[in-house]
Amino acid sequence: MSTKTYEQIPSRNVAFLGLGVMGDPMAGHLARAGHKVTVYNRTPAKAAAWVATYGGASAATPAAAAAGAEIVFACVGNDDDLRSITVGEGGAFAGMKPGAIFVDHTTASAAVARELAEDAQRRGIAFVDAPVSGGNLGAINGALTVMCGGDAEAFDTARPVAMAFAKAMTLLGTSGSGQLAKMVNQIAIAGLVQGLSEAISFGQRAGLDMKAVLEVIGKGAAQSWQMDNRGPTMIQGKFDFGFAVDWMRKDLGIALEEARHNGARLPVTALVDQFYADLQAQGGNRFDTSSLIKRLG
Repeated sequence: MSTKTYEQIPSRNVAFLGLGVMGDPMAGHLARAGHKVTVYNRTPAKAAAWVATYGGASAATPAAAAAGAEIVFACVGNDDDLRSITVGEGGAFAGMKPGAIFVDHTTASAAVARELAEDAQRRGIAFVDAPVSGGNLGAINGALTVMCGGDAEAFDTARPVAMAFAKAMTLLGTSGSGQLAKMVNQIAIAGLVQGLSEAISFGQRAGLDMKAVLEVIGKGAAQSWQMDNRGPTMIQGKFDFGFAVDWMRKDLGIALEEARHNGARLPVTALVDQFYADLQAQGGNRFDTSSLIKRLG
């Protein structure tokens, strides 16, 4: 269990939509921080289990969960899922009161963030795109990094509440900026993990004690979060935790599509995306992203 210390702020009526591996602990932190939380999940049993653990309430639709909420948080799978819970039948936007704020933690396209922000504005509500980095462990520990786009006033209102599950939350620009920043994050990670995979594989074939090698080079210019946190488990061949290959491929696909529109050249990202496709073909869909090393034998 997390030992997170929560900032003492006034309790808010909030909703959380989507109780997957990220949303469940994120919503739990909101409840532990003293907020009144109503949850929604496509599978009602998950919502019922969450209420049994944390208290609060569950609702049958996103609109019902959002009714009366000052801030509605969400973390679902993709653009289509996001549209479904916001503007689809029984969607949250229809249930939100004027002046309420929708904070979306889904990793989605910048285009859908802009689309929903415009729709929200017409309804008199605010929309903040706020994808997260830190994976399931970050969600459990309340230590996510949140990259945001949208209205500054809405961000300022939502930020103290969201810090229940975050260690950093930054507004980076207008709607879509948070999603674009998350693409930058995933592009950087893809190259780092492939480089670390090649380095470890090379060292192992050379007969080096790679645990000792990583301890040494981790004190120099090669150091990274991936090396510190995934290097040791890559050496051990452990890939049953963290951020799944399927999710990374979704995220890289979003980044590559955006690059086709803005003209950015992403040759390494495109190559690593195909390496992840190889892992999927080998049945590694749910392996952690550090499993890239498995391709190297």
